[in-house]
Amino acid sequence: MIPRRLAAPAPGWDVETDIVVVGSGIAGLVAALRCREHGRVLLVTKALLDAGSTRWAQGGIAAALDPADSPAEHLDDTLVAGVGLCDTAAVRTLVTEGPDAVRRLIALGTRFDEEDGEIALTREGGHHRRRIAHAGGDATGAEISRALVAALKQTDVQVIEHALVLDLLTDPDGRAAGVTLHVMGEGQPNGVGAVRARAVVLATGGLGQVFSATTNPEVSTGDGVALALRAGAEVRDLEFVQFHPTVLWLGPDARGRQPLVSEAVRGEGAFLVDGDGTRFMVGRHELAELAPRDIVAKGIMARMRETGADCVYLDGRHFGAAMWERRFPTILAACRHHGIDPVTDLVPVVPAAHYASGGVRTDLHGRTTVPGLYACGEVACTGVHGANRLASNSLLEGLVFAERIAAAVAAEIPDRPGGPALGDVPGPLPSPEARADIQRVMSAHAGVLRDADGLAAAERALAALPGGGEPGVPAWETANLLTVAAAIVAAARRRTETRGSHWREDHPERDDAAWRGHLTTRLTDAGLATAYAPLEDR
Repeated sequence: MIPRRLAAPAPGWDVETDIVVVGSGIAGLVAALRCREHGRVLLVTKALLDAGSTRWAQGGIAAALDPADSPAEHLDDTLVAGVGLCDTAAVRTLVTEGPDAVRRLIALGTRFDEEDGEIALTREGGHHRRRIAHAGGDATGAEISRALVAALKQTDVQVIEHALVLDLLTDPDGRAAGVTLHVMGEGQPNGVGAVRARAVVLATGGLGQVFSATTNPEVSTGDGVALALRAGAEVRDLEFVQFHPTVLWLGPDARGRQPLVSEAVRGEGAFLVDGDGTRFMVGRHELAELAPRDIVAKGIMARMRETGADCVYLDGRHFGAAMWERRFPTILAACRHHGIDPVTDLVPVVPAAHYASGGVRTDLHGRTTVPGLYACGEVACTGVHGANRLASNSLLEGLVFAERIAAAVAAEIPDRPGGPALGDVPGPLPSPEARADIQRVMSAHAGVLRDADGLAAAERALAALPGGGEPGVPAWETANLLTVAAAIVAAARRRTETRGSHWREDHPERDDAAWRGHLTTRLTDAGLATAYAPLEDR
């Protein structure tokens, strides 16, 4: 049984603020900076302030910054990648507000790479124009994180690091009134406490650690989605987990965070080959290696099946040493660390869990279905990504919708916080040892390739995992992973078609008549409930 509240000691300390922001990637940092204009802000982050997922983003941030480009063209590319499930209004918001939002990011101190005095733009999969701004060659996320953290430190925003958020506090009317959290190790004050607030912003990032191999950092255990479900919020389209096509293959037993080989490498002209040197993506899609990520990932998996190989290869040897060192220094160093030199060697790659296109359901101002609870970044489902995220739209989404949340908070924040309370009796916690079992089950049955038998087996295996966990970070993270895994499997079983990053081998075709719509999941007293609603175009 999935708990409605995590078993934890009673809060031993509390603080009060106006707005609590949970997460320190681009979405959380921008939300904190913009919300500070409307009240006191406390930012809670699970690791260090600069250790969010944004730090690992290599490719860049997409926006129509080139005079030859346009938001309309960016919108078209995004809709194509989303395979019929994007909310057109959300995408239009993203692409029209995106360029100015990037300029405001520059004004905060972000330094993008330039060429002849202008921002250097490159191209990635699914984009028909060069519209990706990057920094440090392939260290865009690190530069954005550096600039935002520096800007935040110039403010009086309070920060609590090393803190795992547990559950939402609500007032008697059901409005968000803060969070409980546990401060780990180096953080002060230590132990379980409560933050009382008039608004709560979730920016907790992804859920990639639900799978055995992922590009996500160790902290990406789906905490925000799990908290939202326990709080009664709706989550949407969790079946659409994007697997990045090109992750460095480190062998069949590799687990945890794997080195990413950015889509920008293919954008600059590297190509995919099999063990015989054949460019297998040519003829599969008009853009070949630059097709949307779901198509490239499926192409790779299909070729691996056809040949019986454990991986395919990325060929960028024609770049030469100078270009690798200038444009992709981070990737070059990672490859060489593992004994591969892209200047002279083919780079072995496979797909790995990368990005959750679904998440906590929000409107165009980040409002969830729980009053006073907002969400932005990867934890949210704004409708921008549909069934498959277009490359480098994620940083832009976090930026644009974090700013929109600040505007909504300014208009809606109550005069004073309500009396916070935790609802529901805490449920049993899973054993921390079940974490590896969850990852194994999800990778085997709910990864790139799915079918009815495998998903049914996953559902049974997850339901049979042992309890007995004692309150503490290992059991709390495992509970969050189990909650998210069960929700992904429930949605994946329900959607009997192949669309975007959801690939059902037993239903290999897209079915617009039956499935052009969203799956929304809630946690009820009886367990997870998933409902389908046809897409409403707007």
